[in-house]
Amino acid sequence: MSEKISFKEMCAMFDATPRTLRYYEYIELLSPQREGRARFYGPREVARMKLILRGRRFGFSLEEIRQWLELYGKEGTSAQGIAWVEMADRQLAELTRQQDELAASIEDLRQLRSEVAQKMGIS
Repeated sequence: MSEKISFKEMCAMFDATPRTLRYYEYIELLSPQREGRARFYGPREVARMKLILRGRRFGFSLEEIRQWLELYGKEGTSAQGIAWVEMADRQLAELTRQQDELAASIEDLRQLRSEVAQKMGIS
């Protein structure tokens, strides 16, 4: 993609609301080109949006994502890669902890359900 896309096209491409794109611009995650009141997004902004959405899916905060994206411009790819590995390690530990808690809750609920069902004479 070498051409600019409109605000509306960007919303449609990423199934994002206009409010979301304006907010991402406000917190400096995205920097569209402006022509009057119109916003246009180039390849850099499309790539950043993909990274933002991926980061959100992995559970990173918008501030963590913003800081990580800034590293590329300030310190380059290597620093950004190192930061990514550190962030991923922290997030993997947190997700694993949550997974363990969820597994314990599921087991507790199954046990309690079984006990109550047995007392009530239902399966």
